[in-house]
Amino acid sequence: MDSTPHPEESQPNVSSAGPNAGQPVMAQLAPQGPCPPQPPRRRRRWPLVLLVLVLMGSLAVNLVLFGAAGIGALAGVDSESKVREQYHSLNRWGADKVAVISLEGAILESDGFVKQQIDRIRKDEGVKAVVLRVDSPGGTVSGSDYLYHHLREAIAERNIPLVVSMGSIAASGGYYVSMAVGDTPESIYAEPTTFTGSIGVIIPHYDISKLLADWGIEQDSVSSHPLKGMGSPAKPMTEEERKIFQSLVDDGFKRFKQIVQDGRPALKENPDALDKLATGQIFTADQALANGLVDKIGFIEAAIDRAIELAGLNTANVKVVKYKKEPTLADVFFGAQARSQGFDLNILLDMTAPRAYYLCTWLPSLVGKSK
Repeated sequence: MDSTPHPEESQPNVSSAGPNAGQPVMAQLAPQGPCPPQPPRRRRRWPLVLLVLVLMGSLAVNLVLFGAAGIGALAGVDSESKVREQYHSLNRWGADKVAVISLEGAILESDGFVKQQIDRIRKDEGVKAVVLRVDSPGGTVSGSDYLYHHLREAIAERNIPLVVSMGSIAASGGYYVSMAVGDTPESIYAEPTTFTGSIGVIIPHYDISKLLADWGIEQDSVSSHPLKGMGSPAKPMTEEERKIFQSLVDDGFKRFKQIVQDGRPALKENPDALDKLATGQIFTADQALANGLVDKIGFIEAAIDRAIELAGLNTANVKVVKYKKEPTLADVFFGAQARSQGFDLNILLDMTAPRAYYLCTWLPSLVGKSK
């Protein structure tokens, strides 16, 4: 075979003319147009940003956790009682305190904020008198009696007077707790537009068996005894069940009337008058005054003045205080209102139990409880 290299394959391209004749020439590509300027490449900074956010979040949490005690001490927070004392009226620097305990909303729990306020006045030797501010339609029999008992006990231990100031409603269980004033004269004040009374007991029951039958749903529970399922809304109430429930109501009603007699001496001397009032009826402030259920028509300021008088204090040296809930971490980050909105499953479950109520309503509260 011919091994002689072909000139076009082995020889570099040389210039045949010009000053560089005989020198190799590198092949060049023709430009396709002007190239746009390229921006400088930026470094990705999101890992650094994420690290900064994590460190800031950690710092914030530590400030809340470890600084809460110091901040609480400066703000007058008692971490044990979980309540915050706030100035209400009169002399901000007074040595003697009149404490306003707030009972607001339906009484569906016993060991809650109201109990915490009671515990606070038990420990505070500076409290010389108490005003119970009631704005409640009542609640469970046991919850109402629990608050009544501990309020009476605290007042007796401290040997200080108690005066009640009724807000828009102080009915049924709200009226029951108000009887903690005992036989103290002129100790219950109702505002001109207050609704009160509703002395009675109710165990709510709803028969939805016909509605369930229309939907093809049957009661098919398994229990140790037929009475174990008494009060179920999925079936009509039997006569035996009704008698049992009525006996529970009667016992609770008897106790309610006894509590009223202890708090209203005039009605204790006249049982017939109490029987006429203890029908579950709601009364206006004027009607309640005429029937001896309250002592005076007046606002909270009048109740405070009466408490000062009963305690024998000098008004110029009295500081009136009230209490608020101690904010939690959830309150700090999400707000108390955000946590309190919506349907409370615990209350729904509470409704399914056959429970007696000192409550001024035909339907237990769905979305609130005592504060």
